[in-house]
Amino acid sequence: MEGTWRWAALTAIAPVSWGTTYWVTGHVLPADEPLWGGVLRALPAGLVLLALPLHPGGRRLRGSWWWRAAVLGLLVNAAFFSLVYASATLLPSSVAATVAGVGPLVVLALAWPLLAQRPRAASVASALAGLVGVVLLVGAATSGLDPLGVAVALAGVVSFSAGTVLSQRWSRAAADGRLSPAPRPLTMAAWQLTLSALLVAPVAAAVEGAPPALDAPALAGLAYLTLVATALANALWFAGLARLDASAVSVIGLLNPVAGVALGTLLAGEHLAALQWAGLVLVLGGVVLGQVGAGRGRRRPAQPAAAQALPRELAGARP
Repeated sequence: MEGTWRWAALTAIAPVSWGTTYWVTGHVLPADEPLWGGVLRALPAGLVLLALPLHPGGRRLRGSWWWRAAVLGLLVNAAFFSLVYASATLLPSSVAATVAGVGPLVVLALAWPLLAQRPRAASVASALAGLVGVVLLVGAATSGLDPLGVAVALAGVVSFSAGTVLSQRWSRAAADGRLSPAPRPLTMAAWQLTLSALLVAPVAAAVEGAPPALDAPALAGLAYLTLVATALANALWFAGLARLDASAVSVIGLLNPVAGVALGTLLAGEHLAALQWAGLVLVLGGVVLGQVGAGRGRRRPAQPAAAQALPRELAGARP
């Protein structure tokens, strides 16, 4: 149980940082170039992770893990980053962030057929609590929203959720010996980011033209998104996927809208209504309930050594 909470806390850093991306994207980065936005966010992050001397198993992927990294990169990085970028320019940052609240239900729906993981009562309850919470969070702001923005935000949630479940499916197959050993989480995250950017860059050039010019605030915002909300966040997120149930990780993702609403409220000087505070409490309660349910669930199979090694990698230790 203690290990579950430790990994949950580490994994939670990812959605909290992702929740800040909506405000940064909508207020600092150039609008109307979501494809380049995704490329410029993913490529530097991937190269930074590859450059770190924390790959004891080597920096290269082996065999089928190349195409798997590309598929996951397209779902979790390229498509998701570009859709987040677009939704942040079409919707208020707090509203765009709250749409992520449907993520746990999407993951539960996908985990049943793809992972043979029947949803437990606690998982369903936590997901529903989080969904009700984000509905309350959006509150009165739901009137007059751009339908295209909502659709784009929902598409991003579905893309990310599909990548989350696929990542755990392949991680478990590697742990059971049905696939070749999985790469270290840090190495896998680095290549997902790098490959996704390289695959989307030609499309961005064809559709949006040359990369956008960035002023000083935009460069600072991009540096934050690259180093914190992408490089660090992705490494911790995929390490958590290797150690926790997909349903538990997806509920941790509810911290994304909480962070998004909190940042938008603080920087805009807005005040949350009573129902919105109740929504925040429900979302946080859903996160806690999801972890309690995961800790009391059935015993999990052995996990890849890569997942167990991440703290040593981040600390610079060698095996």
